[in-house]
Amino acid sequence: MDAQTVVELSGLTKRYGDVTAVHDLSFSVQRGEFFSILGPSGCGKSTTLRTIAGFENASEGTIKIDGEDITGTPAHQRETGMVFQNYALFPHKSVGENIGFGLKMDSVPKPEREDRVAEILATVDLDGFEQRMPNELSGGQQQRVALARALIIQPSVLLLDEPLAALDLQLRQNMRFELQQIQDRLDITTIYVTHDQEEALSMSDRILVLDGGTAQQIDTPRELYNNPRNRFVADFIGEANILQTRFKSSTHDTIELEPEFSSMNTVSLEKNGLDTDAFSKGEQIYLNIRPEDIMIRPPDEDLTNGLTAKITNKTFIGKTTQFVATVGNNQEILAEATGLAAQQSIATGDTVSLTWSRDDCTIIGEHRE
Repeated sequence: MDAQTVVELSGLTKRYGDVTAVHDLSFSVQRGEFFSILGPSGCGKSTTLRTIAGFENASEGTIKIDGEDITGTPAHQRETGMVFQNYALFPHKSVGENIGFGLKMDSVPKPEREDRVAEILATVDLDGFEQRMPNELSGGQQQRVALARALIIQPSVLLLDEPLAALDLQLRQNMRFELQQIQDRLDITTIYVTHDQEEALSMSDRILVLDGGTAQQIDTPRELYNNPRNRFVADFIGEANILQTRFKSSTHDTIELEPEFSSMNTVSLEKNGLDTDAFSKGEQIYLNIRPEDIMIRPPDEDLTNGLTAKITNKTFIGKTTQFVATVGNNQEILAEATGLAAQQSIATGDTVSLTWSRDDCTIIGEHRE
């Protein structure tokens, strides 16, 4: 185990009767890292977090924190601090009593408890709130109290289970920034569970994408977005156009594909180190192109990787306008454009050319792994 590794899961499996919630999950989290577990509802992400915390028992596999196997260790003896989605504050206790509760259970003297409570309240920007009751606080303030309670015990790992889900959009965005600042300031190893892709992309050093209890990909936000490993990751991380093609040929630096959805000429893309020797002529390959990488041009322009298409839907969403275009045998392609020119000059029913740079598309696997 590397000296910088704080959390290490090896072959973690969690079953509830005949249902496997988490299957053979392995990953490690480095010291000071902000590591997110991202996936749809019911994918096993909260179960994974609760198993790390000790609130659930692993069916198989091991969990280590700072090199120590804590798989069978009771929750209260683990070096973890947990923040729940519903905050789980004691309604009859003041802010100071809620935050200091863990210290009280550890028999920390009252004067020291009060000093540490005041210090952690300053860290979460709630100076002087010791005597307030939970029902006197806003949702964002309650969330910060829950965070302070988890941090005051000085855990090796901070575990956050969708802590922003109950907040409105504006407050959620503000709290993302505050959480990042606190995490950076304290340099605490953090595992964050969310179903919100934007949240994970904006906050994380690395992200585990989970589906059906199985890891789909572990990578940096940029790599997940630009180089998804399979169709699930491509679909779940942002918008994606997944186009069915067949392998035609390759040169030193490019790959040539034949689209199945259109009679257009060959689609070209950058090889980017991809080993194409494993591909056979005519083999089915899936191409991923992000909507923001597709350019909408007049239909008579002669462009590389150009598709003749018909605009079937147009949606204004603020800083961008989304267009749905149909090509070939009713293949729908999503494109995005910014600026007033696109919003005003392109209308539903228009025939256009869709084009993209050959280094803006990637090959992905068909199935989940």
